[in-house]
Amino acid sequence: MILTVTLNAAIDKRYVVDGFRIGEVNRVRECAYTPGGKGLNVSKPASIAGADVTATGFVGGHAGHYIEDSLKPFGIKSEFYHMKEESRSCINIWDEANHIQTEFLEPGFTVSEEDFAKFEEKFAGLVEKADVVSMSGSVPKGLDGTAYQRLVKICKAAGKPVILDTSGKLLEMGIQACPTMIKPNIDEIRMLTGKGCDRLDEMVEAAREIHRNGVEIVAVSLGGDGSFVVCDEGVFRAEVPRIDAVNTVGCGDSMIAGYALGISEGLSVRETLRKASAISAAAALREETGFFVREDMERILPQVKITEI
Repeated sequence: MILTVTLNAAIDKRYVVDGFRIGEVNRVRECAYTPGGKGLNVSKPASIAGADVTATGFVGGHAGHYIEDSLKPFGIKSEFYHMKEESRSCINIWDEANHIQTEFLEPGFTVSEEDFAKFEEKFAGLVEKADVVSMSGSVPKGLDGTAYQRLVKICKAAGKPVILDTSGKLLEMGIQACPTMIKPNIDEIRMLTGKGCDRLDEMVEAAREIHRNGVEIVAVSLGGDGSFVVCDEGVFRAEVPRIDAVNTVGCGDSMIAGYALGISEGLSVRETLRKASAISAAAALREETGFFVREDMERILPQVKITEI
């Protein structure tokens, strides 16, 4: 079972309008509601790929129940900690006429230390049943940089591999607990190591430094140029075929789903990187975030080139 963690889950609302006008009434032409948060954008593609997925984190109120109900069609089991307050909504307004995107992100509820301690108890029980744990994204108000660090330690104590995909202080403090894998972008690599990382060899050396400090797998995305992984077995680069991308939002989360699948299935680092790259590329071909079609992934998979560098 893959256990995903979304501490700051939300309802993502996408509005399409023809010419967004400030201070006026705007008629919405299309709207779509989906369960949101980076962890849930890992849950959905992992489930589509055939994994047994359980999602946990915090939800609250009627909105929280909606988030859980929205996961059922994907076959994802919900094991969230429930708050009385409503889960937040994140509103994305797409101006079709001007091709401009505007976002409104609600702050959401505040999680107390008492609530988090109770969640840790629930989480520890779920970890015992998991093959791999993937935790992603931001945290609610009330939690600090130690939140993921504490959860990583629970996974490590249980002997379970754990993927951490976050940023800023959460990442900086989280890696002190030595998660099994992280997937930083170039800016995050610079933050963690203080290196310029303007060339590929500098990026690789920075990732090696993080690996030497206790993170088993450091995966770095190179955008359209693929990605590379630093691990005990060496440094491997993935190059994906050129595609006509429709939506690249959430492709990094789909890649994390692929890594979680590979780890849970006991695949080699090479084959895990290949699968993660193919799922990410397949997700870019679809408009819905955190979604892909298996036929796309299976077509792309043999085209992904893996080389040792």
